[in-house]
Amino acid sequence: MALQLWALALLGLAGTSASLRPRKLDSFRSETELNHLVVDEASGMVYVGAVNMLYQLSADLQLEQRAATGPALDNKKCTPPIEVSQCHEAVLTDNVNQLLLLDPPRSRLVECGSLFKGICALRALGNISTRLFYEDGSGEKSFVASNDESVATVGLVSAADPGGERLLFVGKGNGPHDNGVIVSTRLLDRTEGREAFEAYTDHATYKAGYMSSNTQQFVAAFEDGPYVFFVFNQQDKHPARNRTLLARMCKQDPFYYSYLEVDLSCLDPGDAQAPAFGTCLAASLDRPGSGGVLYAVFSTDGRGGRGPRTGLCLFPLDEVHRRMEANRDACYTGAREVARDTFYKPFHGDIQCGGHVSGASKSFLCGSEHLPYPLGSHDGLSVKAVLHRGGLNLTAVTVTTENGHTIAFLGTSDGRVLKVYFAPDGSSTEYGAILVEINKRIKRDLVLAADLASLYAMTQDKVFRLLVQECASFSSCAHCQSSQDPYCGWCVVEGRCTRKAECPRADESGHWLWSRNESCVAVTGAHPQNMSRQAQGEVQLTVSPLPALRDDDTLLCLFGGSPPHPARLQEGAVVCNSPSRSSLPRTPPGQDHVAVTIRLHFKRGNVFLTSHQYPFYDCREAMSLQENLPCISCSSNRWTCQWALLEHACQQASPGPEDGVVGAHMEDDCPQFLNPSPLVIPVNHETDVTFQGKNLDTVQGSPLLVGSDLLKFEALVSTQEPGTFSFRTPKLTHDANETLPLHLYVKSAGKNVDSRLQVTLYNCSFGRSDCSLCLAADPAYRCVWCSGRSRCVYEALCSNATSECPPPVVTRIQPETGPLGGGIRVTILGSNLGVRADDVKRVTVAGQNCAFEPERYSVSTRIVCTIEAAEEPCTGGVEVDINGKLGHSPPHAQFTYQPQPHSVEPKQGPQAGGTTLTINGTHLDTGSEEDVRVTLNDVPCNVTQFGAQLQCVTGPQAVPGELALKIYYGGSEVPNPGITFTYRENPVLRAFEPLRSFVSGGRSINVTGQGFSLIQRFAMVVIAEPLQSWRRRRETGPLHSVTVVGTEYVFYNDSKVVFLSPAVPEEPEAYNLTALIRMDGHQALLRTEAGAFEYVADPTFENFTGGVKKQVNKLIHARGTNLNKAMTIHEAEAFVGAERCIMKTLTETDLYCEPPEVQPPPKRRQKRDTAHNLPEFIVKFGSREWVLGRVEYDTRASDVPLSLILPLVIGPMVAVIAVSVYCYWRKSQQAEREYEKIKSQLEGLEESVRDRCKKEFTDLMIEMEDQTNDVHEAGIPVLDYKTYTDRVFFLPSKDGDKDVMITGKLDIPESRRQVVEQALYQFSNLLNSKCFLINFIHTLENQREFSARAKVYFASLLTVALHGKLEYYTDIMRTLFLELMEQYVVAKNPKLMLRRSETVVERMLSNWMSICLYQYLKDSAGEPLYKLFKAIKHQVEKGPVDAVQKKAKYTLNDTGLLGDDVEYTPLTVSVIVQDEGVDAVPVKVLNCDTISQVKEKIIDQVYRTQPCSRWPKADSVVLEWRPGSTAQILSDLDLTSQREGRWRRVNTLMHYNVRDGATLILSKVGVSQQPEDSQQDLPGERHALLEEENRVWHLVRPTDEVDEGKSKRGSVKEKERTKAITEIYLTRLLSVKGTLQQFVDNFFQSVLAPGNAVPPAVKYFFDFLDEQAEKHDIKDEDTIHIWKTNSLPLRFWVNILKNPHFIFDVHVHEVVDASLSVIAQTFMDACTRTEHKLSRDSPSNKLLYAKEISTYKKMVEDYYKGIRQMVQVSDQDMNTHLAEISRAHTDSLNTLVALHQLYQYTQKYYDEIINALEEDPAAQKMQLAFRLQQIAAALENKVTDL
Repeated sequence: MALQLWALALLGLAGTSASLRPRKLDSFRSETELNHLVVDEASGMVYVGAVNMLYQLSADLQLEQRAATGPALDNKKCTPPIEVSQCHEAVLTDNVNQLLLLDPPRSRLVECGSLFKGICALRALGNISTRLFYEDGSGEKSFVASNDESVATVGLVSAADPGGERLLFVGKGNGPHDNGVIVSTRLLDRTEGREAFEAYTDHATYKAGYMSSNTQQFVAAFEDGPYVFFVFNQQDKHPARNRTLLARMCKQDPFYYSYLEVDLSCLDPGDAQAPAFGTCLAASLDRPGSGGVLYAVFSTDGRGGRGPRTGLCLFPLDEVHRRMEANRDACYTGAREVARDTFYKPFHGDIQCGGHVSGASKSFLCGSEHLPYPLGSHDGLSVKAVLHRGGLNLTAVTVTTENGHTIAFLGTSDGRVLKVYFAPDGSSTEYGAILVEINKRIKRDLVLAADLASLYAMTQDKVFRLLVQECASFSSCAHCQSSQDPYCGWCVVEGRCTRKAECPRADESGHWLWSRNESCVAVTGAHPQNMSRQAQGEVQLTVSPLPALRDDDTLLCLFGGSPPHPARLQEGAVVCNSPSRSSLPRTPPGQDHVAVTIRLHFKRGNVFLTSHQYPFYDCREAMSLQENLPCISCSSNRWTCQWALLEHACQQASPGPEDGVVGAHMEDDCPQFLNPSPLVIPVNHETDVTFQGKNLDTVQGSPLLVGSDLLKFEALVSTQEPGTFSFRTPKLTHDANETLPLHLYVKSAGKNVDSRLQVTLYNCSFGRSDCSLCLAADPAYRCVWCSGRSRCVYEALCSNATSECPPPVVTRIQPETGPLGGGIRVTILGSNLGVRADDVKRVTVAGQNCAFEPERYSVSTRIVCTIEAAEEPCTGGVEVDINGKLGHSPPHAQFTYQPQPHSVEPKQGPQAGGTTLTINGTHLDTGSEEDVRVTLNDVPCNVTQFGAQLQCVTGPQAVPGELALKIYYGGSEVPNPGITFTYRENPVLRAFEPLRSFVSGGRSINVTGQGFSLIQRFAMVVIAEPLQSWRRRRETGPLHSVTVVGTEYVFYNDSKVVFLSPAVPEEPEAYNLTALIRMDGHQALLRTEAGAFEYVADPTFENFTGGVKKQVNKLIHARGTNLNKAMTIHEAEAFVGAERCIMKTLTETDLYCEPPEVQPPPKRRQKRDTAHNLPEFIVKFGSREWVLGRVEYDTRASDVPLSLILPLVIGPMVAVIAVSVYCYWRKSQQAEREYEKIKSQLEGLEESVRDRCKKEFTDLMIEMEDQTNDVHEAGIPVLDYKTYTDRVFFLPSKDGDKDVMITGKLDIPESRRQVVEQALYQFSNLLNSKCFLINFIHTLENQREFSARAKVYFASLLTVALHGKLEYYTDIMRTLFLELMEQYVVAKNPKLMLRRSETVVERMLSNWMSICLYQYLKDSAGEPLYKLFKAIKHQVEKGPVDAVQKKAKYTLNDTGLLGDDVEYTPLTVSVIVQDEGVDAVPVKVLNCDTISQVKEKIIDQVYRTQPCSRWPKADSVVLEWRPGSTAQILSDLDLTSQREGRWRRVNTLMHYNVRDGATLILSKVGVSQQPEDSQQDLPGERHALLEEENRVWHLVRPTDEVDEGKSKRGSVKEKERTKAITEIYLTRLLSVKGTLQQFVDNFFQSVLAPGNAVPPAVKYFFDFLDEQAEKHDIKDEDTIHIWKTNSLPLRFWVNILKNPHFIFDVHVHEVVDASLSVIAQTFMDACTRTEHKLSRDSPSNKLLYAKEISTYKKMVEDYYKGIRQMVQVSDQDMNTHLAEISRAHTDSLNTLVALHQLYQYTQKYYDEIINALEEDPAAQKMQLAFRLQQIAAALENKVTDL
């Protein structure tokens, strides 16, 4: 019973929701992606082609049959039939349906897939499981479709002659592994030795030319009479552009003589400047046969800032044929020179036009062998789009007609089908849309059903049946007409909205009213137009359009709720009888009539025809509508009422004349009083009022009383003369307003006589507080200023009135400050400031003239004037001259300040504007807000805050750049010290995830991009626009457009912001929801290639049965629907009471979570219900919570007491574990003790230097702040791509920077240069043969003398030579890698792979990584690496560095540590660079620095903003010191150098006694220009001094040779001494390490950060390694870890870390290099999985980073794990990325030099290479050896030039 009740409840809910939602669409879902759809017009059956499957569906999409078509073993390179022994690369491959066509006359289906080179099959229409023909062994002649899934294939089944053999016309692009056929005609039956699907004739195919660089993407094929047409897009490369082409050929043309293609161009009518739409996406033909029209959808990608656009264009086929015939004629008979620019040969190149007789095109309609063919023309058709849209793509089109009206259905990229009507005048109207599947692209096959009543649309994996019209859903004629649906009209006799064919009497006049141009049946007139409710009679109604009525058509009249009665027809009008008085509704209060609805119905079926509002009036109510005017109110209304004078009543008018009445509309005859005088009455004064009367015959003889109900007074009226009356008012008071209108009544014998006596009571004192205000009053009020009472009163109430006002009084001025430049408005407030503007004669402010502005003047109280400029600051009051009387203010008005802006924050913002700028300065609050104006390049910055700081919001700018900020006060610009604001390019949104949210919102949306740090305020905005189909269906009220703004977000960095999705209206399918990110003034759609952000309906949960869930199995289970549609297990939250329930599983219908061990208290405690005070179970998804019930814990006691279980179980376990641990402990005790001792010593050392580290780090950060500023000022000196690759590839070579690849000098005689270059290009083509290149590499590697260095160099040359085709380079690398891996796997040593670069492929990998990671280095990892380098350099140079021994006090490398404590003093010297005119530069040096070291530090500081490569060398500059009048040139060695025997000490600043603050002069002076008395050694002398007999030292003098000999003999002691020194100075190493730690960490994090920052190449190669490990069944994670480590961190990052000059324009000193080596070693240790146990013999660098190494190891593990979890990078994505790199950088490389160098290897091993090529069958087939011989002959000049 309970189950039945539940079922009933669910049915009720379903019924309710169905009334609110659109009718559920018929649909079918496929397990795989859908490709094509066709409909059989005869049976209505639907056939669908999908990946690996064909479906046969009924018209309502019920599955009838299915047939599997894949997957199968295949490889795109292999020729079917596939045999694994012949095709080793064959793998299980999906079969994508490429072509699906019907052949109804033969009852068969043509289907072609991507498998087996695109072969086809014939299947039975009645049952697709029956295959009529399939042959996979016919070879290339049966390859029909493209075997590349991304290359479209189109086709058409027809016959050359009526009733002739059936042919298949096919058009397809040329994929990389296709047979090159573009257009072909195929047989469908065996004929004359030819099988089905073979070419119709040997000539019935067109192949792309061998050198053709164009690619085609076919869109549609159709036929028109004797012709077949193809629509396709072609990507031309020379010049680069996309063209849409329409090709035509005759069906009866087996030789393709008739083939002709022309351009189709679709223009945007809304923007004449916009380029034509670039790409055709879909096409459909309407009305096949004569007069057909091609409807084509075009789009453009939105580059150039215009955004994506799409348009629909119409090409009439008559016009197409005319243009094509004109083109044929022009080519056949025109001039060859003119034709060359217009005509071409498709798929091949040029064509020879002209030279044929006139009329050839008409004589040979399908061309001929002697005429030019195939023919292409640039002179095509260009039309304007009839419909265009921005922001989305139209993806499909189909066209139909209904009653002669053309209707198009257009699929969109966001999952809708638009309905468009085309009017006869050529205009178009979008009248509706159907939401098919939100944000899912509608596929190209949009097909009408056989009965044309429905439409089939496909998305990714679903087919939907959509009704072409929904006329029946419109319940009224008005709704039917408002739909504007051309299918619909109002069927009058049935009272419903229908198609015309469904209306039984549609052809009769007025019976079917089309929705687009006919109005509903309506009553256009009634006679009489109204009727008294006391009367009865007939009402004659004029109805338009009145449907033609037959004799048996009876109309019924219904007045309101009265019973119906038959109507009669009279001269085209409908006559109804009025209802009885009793059946009429009451007249509403305050009205004199009631409107009753007359409804006309057809008697048959009681069908409603039309209705009309008919008024019934009531004269008795009419007399009271106007106050105090009963007669006029009665006789002046629109009804026929009259006023009975004697009865004093309003009656229905008599038909004839009558005495004693005022007739209808004769209101002037009413007795009435009017024209009172005076019209204004003062308060508190008795006033005599006279007035007139007329038509008073019936009023005479009775006393008259006048009065007011409002002020409760009544006075007796006296008669002065006939028709003139008077009365005296009492003293009336009224203080609430200045005036009070009074409508006075007049009564005679207790009854109101019409009174038009309207007077105004006024109060002089109200609002007139001073004399000027009083005198400015309306003269009619006769107000005077009573000086004795100081009040404004009526003149009769004052005895001492004055006309002279006292002097003006100024009470306040605004503002009280102003700029010297003037121009601001000053508002002066006070009293007696004049009666009118003319009274103001002069105004001065602080002694300056102030120009009066009359239009802003307020009587007596306000004067506004504009102050003039002052020459000097002045302070003073305000003086006003009012008609000679002066008024002054206190002298506190100061107009002395000059506003002075100092700075603006922030300094930069987005180009779109919206940045709030804060302007700081002094006196910025001068004047008032309206006086201040801020601009940037004449674009206003709207001021939002005025005060000591100014705030304004920037506007948009056309182009980014730095702009001056201008501030104006009162129109004059104030000077500012070069304050600028920089507009940067708007932020770019690149990706976001997740892609959807529940409508309740609250989900974290990670948005990534670039430029977010520019933005101050972010918001996630969702615009919800109701769909039309929902507007009409919703019964609970109309839907309205809503904009929701979500302001909750977390800003992470420049490239990441996380938003909480805002809540949007329920029923997301009822709205078109557009999500965007608002960033200040910039808005970006939340849409990427992955799709648009979408909302889905909230999930539903089932409440716990009985409201309580018993918790017995450690898990709580909740059921619901759509639980994981927009939620993951990591985001979902659940709570038991106040504690968290840990999520374990989340599926579409189930949620499991693990509750707390102990029952928690309830979150919302129930105070009353203590018996069931159980914790609630709460599920929280984002912002919404569901309380599903309460949780009851199982509190049953265990049968066995816990006190017995614990001893019995745990006791033996503890004993076993204790014995094991003891044994292990005994073994490892000694090693552990040693390890702990070292670790504690290290920690103690680190603790001792921690304070020093903090201080050093603080100092370093201050210094690095300056360095960072330099970085931001000059930018990180990243090398350009060529220099970078030169240094990485060739700098380590034996010739270094003199290598020919770096210099780029090709040593070739000029006479042979052209020949050699041509030969090298041929050699390049040869290298692009995979067969040749693999043989080439194998042959070289087999040569013994081909050393490891040669392999490295060869691989680098190969990288440059193939840089233009990096996709090919990658393919070669993969092939070689697979071979290398096979070798190591067979040898069972997979871990050793990639350990060294002993093969060409390993070096190729290094180079490949270097190429692919360049941009990543430049954008992401470069900055932390550069800062690390600068930090090390700064820290090293902070202390003494021995210039001879290359050792430093501050280093990370113990071998480079300066052992002795050297005393030194930091100095700051001022350096003047001669002849450069710059100010003296302060430079920090040490007094123990050599002169060369000082020079280097000076050059480093002076030229810090320039690239290092432009710095002068230290030995090319001279340093001069002028301590007094004499000048001294400083040098490392001179005659003053200190000597001790053979030893000579290098000069330092201390040697020359240079002091702190000294001034040095740096000049670029050659040796020959040096003064003779400089006492400086010449370079030759210095070299001599550095010879063996003239040894030099700097800080630490080495021991003598004798001592050195002794030390060698006592090496054990020396080692002990060295160890002691290391330990003594280890604290110094730790100090440097601690100081640099943050920079090291930052670099490691930048390199080892998984996520969006990972370059695609890394993900791609790591996935390749994972795949190969899986393929070779390598389960050992260590092996895969080693592979990845050897391929990226050790192969690339360590190289860059050790050699920063590979990527940056810097010089790396040896002492800096020593510290970098330590960090590089630490990086290498972090990448290994081997655990390093520390001991006293461990190297210092391992001791240094002992504590951090585990953290770094985890970072590496997490990095590899994160990459594995990332979205896969497809081959296509990788190839696109590589192609971008090739396109961007190849031109800058020395490709020709690389080819020349590569050829040297060919020359060296020529015979071996030739032999290898001749032994390879594939190479023989391609004649590779012969081609190489030709190249050799050209390059080595073995033949003479002919």
